[in-house]
Amino acid sequence: MASSLYSPIRVRILNPEPRPAFKTPKPRRFSVRSDLHTSPELTGRLHLSHSVQIQADLAGEAVVGPSVAFVPQPKRARKNVLLFYCGEMEELAKQVVRESDSIELRSISWRKFEDGFPNLFISNAHAIRGQHVAFLASFSSPHVIFEQLSIIYSLPRLFVSSFTLVLPFFPTGSYERMEDEGDVATAFTLARILSNVPISRGGPTSVVIFDIHALQERFYFGDYVLPCFESGVPLLKNRLQQLPDSDNISIAFPDDGAYKRFHKQLQHFPVIVCNKVREGEKRFVRIKEGDPKGRHIVIVDDLVQSGGTLIECQKVLAAHGAAKISAYVTHGIFPNKSWQRFQYDNGVGPQNGLTHFWITDSCPLTVKEVKNVPPFEILSLAGSIASTLQI
Repeated sequence: MASSLYSPIRVRILNPEPRPAFKTPKPRRFSVRSDLHTSPELTGRLHLSHSVQIQADLAGEAVVGPSVAFVPQPKRARKNVLLFYCGEMEELAKQVVRESDSIELRSISWRKFEDGFPNLFISNAHAIRGQHVAFLASFSSPHVIFEQLSIIYSLPRLFVSSFTLVLPFFPTGSYERMEDEGDVATAFTLARILSNVPISRGGPTSVVIFDIHALQERFYFGDYVLPCFESGVPLLKNRLQQLPDSDNISIAFPDDGAYKRFHKQLQHFPVIVCNKVREGEKRFVRIKEGDPKGRHIVIVDDLVQSGGTLIECQKVLAAHGAAKISAYVTHGIFPNKSWQRFQYDNGVGPQNGLTHFWITDSCPLTVKEVKNVPPFEILSLAGSIASTLQI
């Protein structure tokens, strides 16, 4: 039998019998544990039948019989996905397609009737039957949610093989708590709306969300959708490795919530934790643990709105001797153009502003405003979304 068909096998003898007194031993059988090492040029697996017979002499040398066979394993085929998108997400959708040859863009006609209600049309709907379909959504404001929900509820009913909703930013995620009777947790409301997306031929809808505000919001979703929580932090880690002072970086969290949310993904960096303190009617930020002196500090959080907490954190870190201060948030919301509050340090020092402010393109309206405006830099989710669509 040609030896090229088999991979090497290493055998250990478990509890061999005592060496007999005679000099010419006969072959005998015993139990073995094997460590298989496949040759690098082979793709597949080794199959050992339940009745593998191994003969060995007393020196421990083994010969494997013909019951070991190599079974080729076919490579997993990439899933072809038809990607629909809302108007705000057109640029990100095009970037996703550039990341993968297995993703194809499809269009929707977003029109309105005279009374302002949506008049929508899914182009070439018959052609998507039996296909894997995804929709890239942006719930940037309440007035665009209804028209997108109309599409989200329609696509799975077109006899598609599977349906994936990519909602990079879950907008009501920070409204998950009830502190007083009568408070409405709108994070739960939106999760329940998405939980009723129709089931496609392939099963429940997958809902992809990046850095949701609180991981326990997973349990707000019902049993008819599969929430898939991804993170933009790997993009930050890759960017930090490219910096000339990458060996002098510490991570700062503006509060305990951010620390709990992200510290495991950034555990290889020195950590600084800040917190908010209230004295009477005043609130201020202080350093709870860690030392920023002489370090390039990167403040990390899931989102920013007005930016007040980040700015106060920057001031405290600068006062304690930080050499540079940068910031990262996955979702740059910045209502009322609050991004203008963040200044570029221009090499002068952290007291005057930030060296970098990284955000992702989860909020496309913000991206249009801050693109090419220092200290802002966009880290695209396109590659992460393209990979997630292959799950």
